[in-house]
Amino acid sequence: MIARVTPLLLAGAATLGMAGEPLSERLEAGKAVYEAHCQKCHQAGKSGAPLSRLSEDWYRRSDNWEAVLFEHANAGYLAMPAKGGSEGLTEYDVDTAAEYMLTLAHPGITQD
Repeated sequence: MIARVTPLLLAGAATLGMAGEPLSERLEAGKAVYEAHCQKCHQAGKSGAPLSRLSEDWYRRSDNWEAVLFEHANAGYLAMPAKGGSEGLTEYDVDTAAEYMLTLAHPGITQD
């Protein structure tokens, strides 16, 4: 299942979690959005949110990875409101935060 993450997630991005490697500009933007709007639920598993750094929580997700993840993050899904309840976020903001979260859950993914 993890192979489905790599094409979009890591296109042009530095791998997160490798000793001292910098994030790409896109993942830096995603990190900022994640820290400001997403981590409050995804670090604690609030309302059943998958934990950011627990890969087992993400393996149970859809085989369509990014497409479904981005759709759910932008439109809302189950207990998660659209854009995590932060309506001022753009689609780009939400997508980059979702990409960043996947790098937290799967830090060993490398570029193809």
